[in-house]
This record gives sequence, C-alpha cells and structure tokens, in this order.
Amino acid sequence: MTPVLDPHASLNGPQRTAVTSSSADPLLIIAGAGTGKTTTLAHRIAQLVLDGADPRRILLLTFSRRAAQEMIRRAQRVTRGADLPWAGTFHAVGSRLLRLHALALGLDPAFTVLDRGDAADLLDLVRAERGLGKGDRRFPRKDTCLGIYSRTVNARRPLEAVLDEAYPWCREHVVALRGLYAAYVEIKLARHVLDYDDLLLWWWHAMAADDVAAGIRARFDHVLVDEYQDTNALQAEIVLALSPTGRGVTAVGDDAQAIYSFRAASVHNILAFSSAFTRPATVVALEDNYRSTVPIVAAANAVIERASQRHAKTLRSSRPSEERPILAVVEDETCEVDYVIERVLAYREAGVLLRDQAVLVRAAHHSDLLELELGRRRIPFVKYGGLKFLEAAHVKDLLGILRWAENPSDPIAGFRTAQLVTGIGPAFARRAVDAATTGSLTALAALKPPPAGRLAWPELCALLVELATPGVPWAGQLERVRKFYEPILAERYDGAQARLGDLQQLEAIAATYVARAAFLEDVTLDPPSATGDHAGPPALDEDWLVLSTIHSAKGQEWRAVFVLDVIDGRIPSDLGVGTTDQLEEERRLLYVAMTRAKDHLHLVQPVRMYVENQHRFGDRHVFAPRSRFLPDDLLECFERVSRGRAPAAAHDKSEARGPVIDVAARLRAMW
Repeated sequence: MTPVLDPHASLNGPQRTAVTSSSADPLLIIAGAGTGKTTTLAHRIAQLVLDGADPRRILLLTFSRRAAQEMIRRAQRVTRGADLPWAGTFHAVGSRLLRLHALALGLDPAFTVLDRGDAADLLDLVRAERGLGKGDRRFPRKDTCLGIYSRTVNARRPLEAVLDEAYPWCREHVVALRGLYAAYVEIKLARHVLDYDDLLLWWWHAMAADDVAAGIRARFDHVLVDEYQDTNALQAEIVLALSPTGRGVTAVGDDAQAIYSFRAASVHNILAFSSAFTRPATVVALEDNYRSTVPIVAAANAVIERASQRHAKTLRSSRPSEERPILAVVEDETCEVDYVIERVLAYREAGVLLRDQAVLVRAAHHSDLLELELGRRRIPFVKYGGLKFLEAAHVKDLLGILRWAENPSDPIAGFRTAQLVTGIGPAFARRAVDAATTGSLTALAALKPPPAGRLAWPELCALLVELATPGVPWAGQLERVRKFYEPILAERYDGAQARLGDLQQLEAIAATYVARAAFLEDVTLDPPSATGDHAGPPALDEDWLVLSTIHSAKGQEWRAVFVLDVIDGRIPSDLGVGTTDQLEEERRLLYVAMTRAKDHLHLVQPVRMYVENQHRFGDRHVFAPRSRFLPDDLLECFERVSRGRAPAAAHDKSEARGPVIDVAARLRAMW
C-alpha cells in the first residue's frame, strides 16, 4: 500500500496547529516577523480544501494582488491545482461584489473606478464650482481635501474628530468641507463613478442591508484575511459582518508590524480580534524566526517587548552568530553617509551583493545626502517608494482615453482627454464633457474646436467613437490608442523614449485581459510600478544598492540593513509623539526596520543634525539624542562603534519623552 504523504511535513509545531485548527471558531494567527506567515496561511487554505471545502466558496482577502497570487500558488502546490476564484485585494473583491449586487443597492453595474489622482481632480472640480479657496483665508487644496475625506470614510470617524486629530488647521472649514463632500458624492452618483474608498464604503453599506448581506454571506464558507493588522475600521467591520459568529474566519497578522495608521489602519483591530465575534477566537502565535540571526532577533525583541499595545510573543532564531547588531554613533550626517558607504563597499568586497543590502529611512527625503554621495562615487542604487503607473502623467493620459470611451459620463477622463489636443483648453474641454454626458461621444464631432485643434480634434473624436462602439474587440484597442498618443507624448514630455517603455509595458499587461472594463479596473486597484518616472534598477549595471523608506520595506528582507537617523526627532518622528498610539507606532517602525536584516544590522545615530532656518550667526547643527526606543539598558544587545570627532560619552544619554436599498441616501446623510 502506498503511504500517504504528509502535506504539512515542512511545518513546525505552531504552524501545524494553526493550519489544522477547527474552523468552527474564529482563528487568529499572530505571525511574528520572518516566521512563515505566507506559508502557514497557504497551508491553511490547502487543508480546508483537503478536508472537503469547496475552493470556490473560500474568500481570501489580501492587501496586494501579488500576495493573493502567491497564496494561491502555494496552496495549489499542496492541493494539486485547486481553483480559488475569490482571492484578491479588499478593493478588488468589493468591486466584484458590488457589480453583482448593484441593482439591489441602487448602483449602476457599469460604474467605473477613479484612481486617487482622478478622485482628487474631481474633488477639485467641485471645490472650484463651489468657489472654495477664493476668500481671504487659506482653504485646503485638493489632495488635502481628499485625504480628509478618505480618513473620515475609512476610519469611520466623524469629520470634526478627523480634523481635530490630523488636520487641526482645517477645523475652521468644517461646514464648507461638509458641503464639499456632499456635492462630491452627488457628482459621483450622477456620473456613475466610484472612487477607491467607495469600494469599501458601498460594500460596508451592503453588509448593513439584510437581504444583500445574506446573499453575500451565502457565497462563502470560509473567509481568510492576510495582514490583519493593516485593516482599517471599514475593512474590520466588513469581515465581522461576513461571519458574525466568526465561524470559518481566519486572520493572520502581527500587531508588532502595524505601521500604516496614516492610511487609517488601526492596530486595535488585531488586538481586539479575539473577542470581536460572538464566539471567542483561537489564538496561535508563530515565534520561530527563520530570517535573522540570534543577536538580531534578541535586539528586536528587546525593543518591541516594551510596547504597551501588543500580543505577547517572543521570537526565537535558530541561526547562531557571534556578530551583534551595531549601533554606530557618528558626528553628523556627513559622517553618517561616509560610514554607510564604507560598510556597504566592505560587505560587497566580502561577497554580499549591493542588492542584498538596504538603507532604510523614516521619510524619503532623509536619504537625500546619501543619494548625492552615491551619485558622486558612481555607486548605482534603486529607491523604493516611487510613482505608481497611475501617478505617471503619460500613463494617465493613455488610460484617460480608454476610460472616457468606457464611461462617457466620466468628467475627469473627458476633461483630461479633450485637452490632449493642442490648442484645446479647460473651457472647450468642459463643453466636450457636457456634450458627451448629455448626449454621447458621437456629439463631440459637432463641436467647433479652437483653430489650433481643428486638425487633431476630428481624429480624437473618431477614435473615441470607434472605441465606444458596442461589440468592438478589445484586442488591439490599446495599441490603437498608443499610436494616436505617441506624437502627443513626444511633444509634451521630456524623456519620451523612457515613457514609451511604460506604455509598451501597459500594452503587454492589457493583452492578458479579455475585456476593457476588467483591465481598467485591475490597473486602477492594483497598479504595477512605472519605469519612466522613478529610479528603477540601473540599466547599465549588474548590481545596485537598495534605498527605501521603512514603510516600503515591510515584507522585504536583505542580508545587510542600515537604518539611518536612529535619533529622537526622526525615529520617533517629531510628528509621531502626540499620543500613545502614535508613539507606539513609531516603536513598531523601528522594529520593522530591524527585522528586515538577515545577517548584518547597523543602526546609525548622528550626534549632531543640520537644522534649516537658524539665525545666520548661530550653529546650524543641534544635538540629536539617541532614540528613546534604545534606552541604556538595551545597549548590551549592540556593539557600539564611533565615527567622527564626537567622544562616545557625549551621546550615551537618551532623553525620555514623553427591496432597492437606497445606499445613495445613506451616503448623502453622512455629510
């Protein structure tokens, strides 16, 4: 008889416990850094299928399409190819469910989705129409207005509270902002468009409507959520509504890596998960770290164990090393740059590739001086945190044409597309948008454009009508648009050849879709990185150093990691010490940075920092105390080295501081 192979033979004890736990009660897997979170969740999915669950009735919610695809790939390896059609990001799944239940919610199933930039532009259009910003007092600009709106929606907080907590200078505009947002909701409803936040908000409203909620719940037997510590209030309430008892719900995450409150994520969701459902949750902690050496894990544990908000766990490593993490005390920022480059090159000579090394910073501009020196020394680097595809102007131009053809009522797509023609400005573009909205795209040809646009305007009109014709094949549409746009690209932008690479990449992605609507939605909800507008891997170099913000580094790992500016004012940021929640998130940021390192970890502390806007006769460098997250009794976890003229005694003190459901009516009522 052929022996039955154990599909989970590679798992350790706690991982196996998590994978095989009963689905009768909610399950929370607290997965510490480097403990095999993805593997465990993938095996959990596989075990459900092996136990007889229908994979078509399993809902997997993630924060990136890449994460969902990786989970599916690993689960299929165990189950020999089980299909998981309901795996995706919260926003993508929300969009799909809304289209299925649109009529019951009073929503047009053919809605289009605005990306962040287009949403800000639409809000700005409403802002201008209402005459806001024309008085003698400063009114928030479009990106700030969208940020306030987004935080209010996702955090499920009153507008006044959001203004008090995050935008105090805007508090005097609360009445005007409320009116702005009410008008913004109206124009989106009228034009059949949803913004990124609406995909969650409408889903949340759907789960509050008994009939629709029952239909959505009936689709799924199991709900699994990745990176639960990154959920916001809307997402957490949606998960609870999908299974109020918690039956079939599995969440995996690490409260110690909750660092996205600026996106309205709340660490309290994962801290409260155990008692959030009508049945208490089973909690399994994964503590075996497979990434970092014993000394690095010990130092990271020492930092995070002082957190006041946490699930208790202590990471363990089986990778012994005699090398402790290094706390490098340097005289100033110039010495900091010299120290980092010196050690980076030394590691390279010892066989550690540049791309296996990373320099992490609290904010993107904190690496400015390092970037200048790397350029001067001709050391190639790539910086993470650059523009997304949809933030690149030339890509927005191309997609705008497709979006207007898909939804002639989309005012932002129309306004942008009309002005691609030389000589056409905002006034004519508004006329074109109104004509397309009240009539159709065929009405555009009857408009009389300014003299400079009389040759190109008919060509654009013909292209739009062609694209909007029912039944026109999707194959070749983007190529047709690109050929029309290439002369515009060359005229409008520098570096046209590099930008053309973005458009060709977009065309290749489009070829993998069977319909235009699906392509436009996916590229909005989970856009790939652009190539033309931010520093990518240097084309003429075989190796490159990685620079990254700590936020962008989450989920990554490198053999050697350097964390710059481990001082009060940077880590924690001056702006992150106002409340206990803010301060604890700053501690978690340092923890995340430290746990990216596999073999070598350097925390760099400049003793003096340059300060702008000082008196011209004053010292522009000020004393920088070591981060309060590294008090004296933690220093035994580190090897301390010094660079520059500052004696070690000058910096060893750390300062302590403290029927048809009318969702539209509900949206209007919010404001």
